[in-house]
Order: sequence, then C-alpha cells, then structure tokens
Amino acid sequence: ASIVHCADWDHVFPCLASRVETWDRWTGLGGRYNGSLPNGDRGRRKSRFALYRRTKANGVKPSTVHILNTPQASKAVNCKGQHSISYTLSRNQTVVVEYSHDKDTDMFQIGRSTESPIDFVVTDTIAGGQEGEETPITQSTISRFACRVVCERNPPYTARIYAAGFDSSKNIFLGEKAAKWKNPDGHMDGLTTNGVLVMHPKGGFTEESKPGVWREISVCGDVYTLRETRSAQTPGKLVENESNILQDGSLVDLCGATLLWRTAEGLFHTPTQKHLEALRQEINAARPQCPVGLNTLAFPSMQRSRALSSLEDKQPWVYLACGHVHGYHNWGHRSEQEPNTQRECPMCRVVGPYVPLWLGCEPAFYVDTGAPTHAFVPCGHVCSEKSVKYWAEIPLPHGTHAFHAACPFCATQLSLTQGCSKLIFQGPVD
Repeated sequence: ASIVHCADWDHVFPCLASRVETWDRWTGLGGRYNGSLPNGDRGRRKSRFALYRRTKANGVKPSTVHILNTPQASKAVNCKGQHSISYTLSRNQTVVVEYSHDKDTDMFQIGRSTESPIDFVVTDTIAGGQEGEETPITQSTISRFACRVVCERNPPYTARIYAAGFDSSKNIFLGEKAAKWKNPDGHMDGLTTNGVLVMHPKGGFTEESKPGVWREISVCGDVYTLRETRSAQTPGKLVENESNILQDGSLVDLCGATLLWRTAEGLFHTPTQKHLEALRQEINAARPQCPVGLNTLAFPSMQRSRALSSLEDKQPWVYLACGHVHGYHNWGHRSEQEPNTQRECPMCRVVGPYVPLWLGCEPAFYVDTGAPTHAFVPCGHVCSEKSVKYWAEIPLPHGTHAFHAACPFCATQLSLTQGCSKLIFQGPVD
C-alpha cells in the first residue's frame, strides 16, 4: 500500500465562540473507492478530516528532563499523569522528557490505534480494491500512534508535524532499538520504526506545482534526509534550512498510508463538488457516442462513481493506449486469461488495456478547475490534464523501500511507460 486511503477529513472539533476558526484539512490519497473509504466514514475512521480550534487548548511543550538509572524511577516519573517522551539508552539508563500544558496550541494525533488519544484513525491503503473485497493484511506497517500535528490557536494558525503520538498513558516510548540521539544543544530526539515522511511540493498546490524532496520528520520535529532503509537505526542528515511546518499540498507518508494536507486558504481555490458535477453534466450534455455501437455514453453521478462495482449500460470505456472512448463491447481480445488488459481498439488498431472511466470525485486532489480530459493509466480515473500530470510526477513511498507514482483516487500504481492518457470522445453523428 502506498497512497492514503483517506480522501479528506471532515471531523469537526468544538470551536471557540460562534466564529469558527478553521485551520486546514487532511485529505488522504487513494482509498478503495474513488477517494473515499470502502465502508464509508465511521467515527474517527474517515476519508476526510478537518481541523478546527478546540474549545480548550490541549497542546503540550517540553519542560523538565530526567536522567534515570533504574526502571522503577522511570515508572515514578511517568505515573504523574502528564505527557512525556521516554528514550531508553540502555537497560540501566532512560532519559524522560516531561511535557507541560501549552495554552497556545492544539494537538491532533493520527495513527492506526482506535484508542481515545487518536483523533484520526488510519488503516493501510489497498490499491485498486473493489467493493466487497476483503484483502487480508497480515501485519500493518502503520504505527498505532504514528504522528501528531500541533496547531497554533492564533493567526497565522501554523501547523507543525511531529513523528510519534502520545498513547493512552500520555507517553511516547522509544526503546533500545529505536533510532535516537542527543543533539549538540543537549536535547534528545529520535525516529519511529518505519518513520514519518513528508514532502512539500515546490510552488504549493497549484497548476505550476512540482514534486519536492521526501524528508523524514523526527519525534521533536526536526527534518532529516531519508535513512538508507525505512527502519534503519542510523538517521539521515539534519536538514537545517527546512522545517516541519505543513504547507498546502504537503504529503505525509505513514508507511502504508499517505495523507494530503490542504490549507483553508488553498481549499478556496479547489473545485467544489458542485463544480465537478457541472463538468460531468457538461460532458454528458455533449452526448458523446460509442464510435462503433453509436450508442450515447454518459458518466454516472458522483455517488455512483464511488461504487466501482456499479457499471451502467452507458458507462464510457477507454482504450488507454490510444485514448479512444467507447461503450462496452466484447471483442478485440488478445488474451483469454486477462481479457481487458490486451484489447485492440477498433478505431486505430492499437493494443492495450480497456477499462471503464470514472470521474475523480475528491475535489482536494485537483490542482485546477479544468475540464476532465485525461485518465490515469491503468485505473481509468478521470480528472483535469494538469491534475493528472501533477500526480503522475509524484514519487509516492511504496512499502519500506520503493517509490512510484499512483492514482490519488484509488492508489493504483501508474504505468511506468504511460501514466496518463488523453481521452478522445466522438460527438453525436446526427
């Protein structure tokens, strides 16, 4: 799994006064259905999660440092009911950093655990899964308490990300085998097992954006180059001129799920569901036709598009190698074992995958408001040309060592030779 299966977060927290101070929103890439979770949003397990200023600040900041030589002493410190991070250096020495209340920040935690400290529960992304499929995951690579985001309660509402989250005992525990060290200024820091990676796009999240460089974020929020392997005990090099401040379009990878961060300001320039619906109706109003069967084609509604098993009679299909859009027909097979991977286009005789087309339903993945003219290869999700080309250039972490581009709507790995295809519609002949 690579891209996030959460597609945008919409969990509203209590706000101060009547005026809602909205910060930013997480949008998960992928998901088994066109940018949403396979079984819908349930409690804290959502495809979309919005951050609002809390009624009462719950942020914390480092305060007292204890160097302990016995396990009993460590327990005595940790039972005070306040947040702390424990760094186990050896069997006989542990450094405990206590955290005190910070009235100026709010903290939101993300992870696989369903325990109460986690605000946004994430699970592994299953690339290209279908409705009703239950793909077994023997062991998740996402940490139970993966990371935390600390937001300032006052303008400009800066949001910073940190590796690891506090558990139900308000503790972060880095064992003997975890990567950890003492910095030149004396404070302790470390990395989680599979790490929290962040990529800030160059130019924000716009039509002109380009991929940035993947970095790793430490428990204390410093920025490092990637380790040699995802779980290596030796950290990368400190990148002093970069920070853990989230920007519009920042990607956060938790090793099994990738999240997209959208700022409140950035979302003002994002197409709305109404705009995407208007684009769908505009395409359908042009009455595109199958060039062979001459029957009129129509993209299904956004709600139907989220259920990949709901193919309709008028569903557009495409030969991805050439982009010719047809209705479904059952000829041109070049392989009996995989009938739709090698099909010959009746218009131009080019052989390639033949798949149904689905309009991408999650607005936060679009970098512009352009018409849906291109499809991802090989999944067939459709959005604007600039949006398709943007995601086709993003190397997303895959597993513990690989990177590849993927469709943000379903997490399917894009073809190395052809990441997208321009669609060729035939208009009505009458």
